[in-house]
Amino acid sequence: MASSPTDFPVLFFKSDDGLDLAYRALGEGRPLVLIHGLFSNGWVNWIRYGHAKLLADAGFRVIMPDLRGHGESAAPHDAASYPPDVLAADGEALVRHLGLTDYDLGGYSLGGRTVLRMLVRGARPRRAILSGMGLDGVLEPNKRIDFFRHVLTGAGTHTRGSGAWLAEAFLKTTGGDPDAMLPLLDSFVATRRDEIEKIAIPVLVLSGEDDHDNGSSADLAALLPQGELTEIPGNHMTSVLRPELGQSIATFLLHE
Repeated sequence: MASSPTDFPVLFFKSDDGLDLAYRALGEGRPLVLIHGLFSNGWVNWIRYGHAKLLADAGFRVIMPDLRGHGESAAPHDAASYPPDVLAADGEALVRHLGLTDYDLGGYSLGGRTVLRMLVRGARPRRAILSGMGLDGVLEPNKRIDFFRHVLTGAGTHTRGSGAWLAEAFLKTTGGDPDAMLPLLDSFVATRRDEIEKIAIPVLVLSGEDDHDNGSSADLAALLPQGELTEIPGNHMTSVLRPELGQSIATFLLHE
């Protein structure tokens, strides 16, 4: 495991609306952009548990942004800073900033939904990874929005050990800003079935065996024209801790 976020220098780029957004990079070789989940950040999701190092050792330059409202990125509190699909637009801005034309793209949970939004908006990586995501989570994101709004507005009142309590505890461990998270939730956009059916690149749908937070990963993989399903041990909170997450991404990206 990585020792500290300070071991990995933070770089910045400008969003389309002028915010300073952060990213870290590890390794040399083929560019791989990996986007973290809600309440997390690039370091926690990808570096802390060794996934970025594994992928860097496999020959990738792993690029890990902090979504707006998270980590070292700007975290405004006004609703105007979170228009629909803003996270996908930020991902596109990073790709442009780095001049990437031949690259791979992946994400976990909210990061996976963001990757899918980038794909339907025209991003064309060689291969893509949707991890911690199922079909309901992209067709009907309001279900998860309602859950996380409950987490944030009821902070300090959740029953110990409940899903909401665990989500709030995770937000505290990452130092997330609840006042930025709330307006961010309203930026999530649903993706239609016909949009998913038009994605014409190989896509790995990677999920914990016991992860049902965003619906069926198998159904999402089946809807993608070149979808491939891989399941690893764990649920939505624990599968991201497993070495199989990074290993499965490497296997998929290195397969010709």
